Amino acid sequence: MTTFVDRVELHVAAGSGGHGCASVHREKFKPLGGPDGGNGGRGGDVMLVVDQSITTLLDYHHKPHRSATNGKPGEGGNRSGKDGQDLILPVPDGTVVLDKAGNVLADLVGHGTSYVAAQGGRGGLGNAALASARRKAPGFALLGVPGDFQDIVLELKTVADIALVGYPSAGKSSLISVLSAARPKIADYPFTTLVPNLGVVTAGETVYTIADVPGLIPGASQGKGLGLEFLRHVERCSVLVHVLDTATLESERDPVTDLDIIEEELKQYGGLGNRPRLVVLNKIDVPDGKDLAEMVRPDLEARGYRVFEVSAVAHMGLKELSFALAEMVGQARAAKPKEEATRIVIRPKAVDDAGFTVVQEEDGLFRVRGEKPERWVRQTDFNNDEAVGYLADRLNRLGVEAQLMKAGARSGDGVAIGPEENAVVFDWEPTAMAGAEMLGRRGEDHRFDAPRPATQRRRDKQAERDEAEQEFDDFEPF
Repeated sequence: MTTFVDRVELHVAAGSGGHGCASVHREKFKPLGGPDGGNGGRGGDVMLVVDQSITTLLDYHHKPHRSATNGKPGEGGNRSGKDGQDLILPVPDGTVVLDKAGNVLADLVGHGTSYVAAQGGRGGLGNAALASARRKAPGFALLGVPGDFQDIVLELKTVADIALVGYPSAGKSSLISVLSAARPKIADYPFTTLVPNLGVVTAGETVYTIADVPGLIPGASQGKGLGLEFLRHVERCSVLVHVLDTATLESERDPVTDLDIIEEELKQYGGLGNRPRLVVLNKIDVPDGKDLAEMVRPDLEARGYRVFEVSAVAHMGLKELSFALAEMVGQARAAKPKEEATRIVIRPKAVDDAGFTVVQEEDGLFRVRGEKPERWVRQTDFNNDEAVGYLADRLNRLGVEAQLMKAGARSGDGVAIGPEENAVVFDWEPTAMAGAEMLGRRGEDHRFDAPRPATQRRRDKQAERDEAEQEFDDFEPF
């Protein structure tokens, strides 16, 4: 049964925003007291948060679909809907978040570090929030925006100072068990260790972590055996320790050959060439192992390695090794630049980005793509003519109509806003005021006005004529 998972594909869905409310305040002797529709609540976010008590991604392996709650719709009486509840997903320290194409979105290191994997949708504005001096009585409200849906990949890379690497049954698990309080499974057969083990070691005033990386074999960097699955756990380690078996029963193996093979696998994996190395010749409690260790030690030291002869079983040479590792960890920490470990990748928009694009497709359809136009479409109730006119005004002010004309669109041409699988398609009719001359001053209801003097009525009529000659500058809620 699977007990450790360090790579999963996760499907997260944020909550959708609640719809805004279109309502008119009514009370005795005041049947039309003005718009009082409340805003919809915001949809809940899906957040990844580092929790040091979590050591595996197993929970997400069994339940890969996670979703936050939706926001509640607004109500009359200026009552806003309740926000959706954020969904907090705890992940181990050292989790890397990638998109399906393999691009890094976030590198989460440090307890409490968070990343919003899917953002909740905005709540729609009620007609009270849409009211202005020119739109005194909006007869519509904006719909809530659907929450984000993301397919992401989580990869766990163990955060440790030292990584023990070597062949299966070289004694890595035994070594970590005597250096720290970790209690990994130990047996005398290959591939006993199926998951990385992590231990904490104290040497004098230095406290460091040490990871036992499951057995590497020839071809591990190309996927042979278990090595490829766990080589990623070596990436964050500051020091690499080669644990070499000096008492192996396999006649074709010897410590120097084992070292060369493991080094080749690390080279093929890449990115580990600058890590300081140390060699541990293990199992010197066995007579033949002691003799072989003394035989190969000069060769290894000639290559520039610091070499320690130890026995995890007999507890020989462990103190010297522990303090040597503490010294190397201290040097690595001092050389490391002081910077935030957590990395969130931000891809800013170009300074000349208009916020949308207009492209004519092969079938003659003009497609509009952009965050704002697509969001505005999702917020529009197409059963309400006033809401559709409001959308037209917003698109016109953004410059969509001008761009369509520039792209060669003519009256009656098909225009689609949004992606192919979820687009709003309509026959385009260019208008100087985006429909304003048909609907007049949308949202104005003279029943809300007190009687006006003749002079004021003439001024209002003149203002209406002036307004028909210029672009709307209504209040833009977003």
